[in-house]
Amino acid sequence: MTRLSVLTLLTISLVSVTLKADVTPPPGFTAIFNGKNFSGWHGMGHFSPYALDKLSPVDKLKKRVADTEKAMVHWTIENGELVNDGKGPYLTTDKEYGDIELRLEYKTVAKADSGVYLRATPQVQIWDYTKEGGKWGIGADKGSGGLWNNSKGAKGKDPLVLADKPFGEWNKFRIVQVGEHTSIWLNGKLVVNNAVMENFWNRKIPLRKKGSIQLQTHGGEIRWRNVFVKELSSTEALNHLKRGEGKGFEKAFNGKDLTGWAGAVNGYEVVDGILKCKRKSGGCLFTEKELFDFQVAFEFKLPPGGNNGLAIRYPQRDLNHKDEKVRKQAENDKAGRTDTAYSGMCELQVLDNTAKGYAKLAKQQYHGSAYGMTAAKRGYLKPVGQWNNQIVTVKGHTIKVVLNGYTILDTDLSKVKQKDAMASLAKFKGRLRLSGRFGFAGHGSPVSFKNVYIRELVRD
Repeated sequence: MTRLSVLTLLTISLVSVTLKADVTPPPGFTAIFNGKNFSGWHGMGHFSPYALDKLSPVDKLKKRVADTEKAMVHWTIENGELVNDGKGPYLTTDKEYGDIELRLEYKTVAKADSGVYLRATPQVQIWDYTKEGGKWGIGADKGSGGLWNNSKGAKGKDPLVLADKPFGEWNKFRIVQVGEHTSIWLNGKLVVNNAVMENFWNRKIPLRKKGSIQLQTHGGEIRWRNVFVKELSSTEALNHLKRGEGKGFEKAFNGKDLTGWAGAVNGYEVVDGILKCKRKSGGCLFTEKELFDFQVAFEFKLPPGGNNGLAIRYPQRDLNHKDEKVRKQAENDKAGRTDTAYSGMCELQVLDNTAKGYAKLAKQQYHGSAYGMTAAKRGYLKPVGQWNNQIVTVKGHTIKVVLNGYTILDTDLSKVKQKDAMASLAKFKGRLRLSGRFGFAGHGSPVSFKNVYIRELVRD
């Protein structure tokens, strides 16, 4: 890499083409285009981020310099607007983003075809929605804003409504992405609702956790302005996921005390609005209300080696049953001493997967797994000490777990095969239960929970 090339890259990035006052973002947002120059951006075309990962640092820099030099032939700044002539590499953020809310405005021309890459992956579609544009056969009649590179028939591929403005007018995007789940508003209309954005580069694996934002250029002039990003906290991300699931979530933990909860109430404490399992204590803390089909949304934070669990359809047997054995079991249920992994529908693991002490567990024992029966995907927990968000959906015999926006478990416990379980299925006596309580199954480590919401579902 020559010194001249490096200086060229720096010059192209910082040179001001047309000066304009700094852009003012909405509260909580950052302007990633300052209205004056290309600071924070470089050029890169349609190129796999996985292939980019394999390049050496020197080769990456060479590619960036070459692509940026080509891009600057086709990109200019006029009156605080990014302008592209429809050709050349895409304008690409230097910074990589994970969970975000992205707002931007664009204006394009007839027969143009463009889009927004998220996490360096195509794309939120922008195109000519008119018949004259010539692309009705591939979905242009439905308008812009869809996740066009999703598989045929997949949720989100086509926008829910046509929301484009006539050519010559500015369009406004609001895009929220949490994990792989993506919602898009175009000109104030919801066009994609909480759809999974597929990984175009490798559909066998989920979308990357982070990547650049790219403004695609393709076939006609496009202008961009007011490009703002907000990086989402775990709580903000959870709120967006909840919205995507629908209305009806009600707060199950009030942040003050254990009103509405029963069982091992002495094994937990409320500290500064956080529900925490006491060290070297625990047991099952469960809702007083019995649930059938439901969703639970919450945040949790693991300490090093943290171990807890979600009690799914925890039992409450008859305290007045004529059989003494059943009465004894009912007393254990009431006190939170019953092992929900076997007597409830299941226990969904809440676990520090990175702890050395857990390195040799069975695959069905790691975070998000239906303990002992079905293994969850690994690799989607945030580092120990950070807040994670999770939504669990329980319908009939099925359970779905979405961790930090990624689906890590989607199983039907009535169809679990013995070969996939870590122990005899006969041991999991409650796995076909259709009702019970929701709770937290503590195992002696101070795992924390907050923002616990439950939504009861109407069975189909």
